[in-house]
Amino acid sequence: MSDALPRTITRAMQFNHGCANGMSHRWKNGQYCSIMTKVGIVGCGIYDLKTAAEFGQAIAIAKGTPDHPLVEPEDLLDATIVGVTPQAEQMRIEIGMTGKQAVEKMLLADDET
Repeated sequence: MSDALPRTITRAMQFNHGCANGMSHRWKNGQYCSIMTKVGIVGCGIYDLKTAAEFGQAIAIAKGTPDHPLVEPEDLLDATIVGVTPQAEQMRIEIGMTGKQAVEKMLLADDET
């Protein structure tokens, strides 16, 4: 067994309406990724929407598959949004749009606040 520590990488990602933080987390037999804006997160299916909504958080999730997991934040850009919290819906984020579209909506919502 390797003694390597789990890995977390964070990087700035530029979008049409601003910048966000892309994150990738990996450990033995697991991973998740997300793109964090000032007002919410576009992430993979590891996020629990019910809990996030209870705390007033804007979250939009995409879901990978075992054959094609979402590993790096860039993987979220073309992935289809499959779930949103009510707070994300208020930003006009909808199921079926791409992760990139959802990030852009969050960046626009930040400009409005």
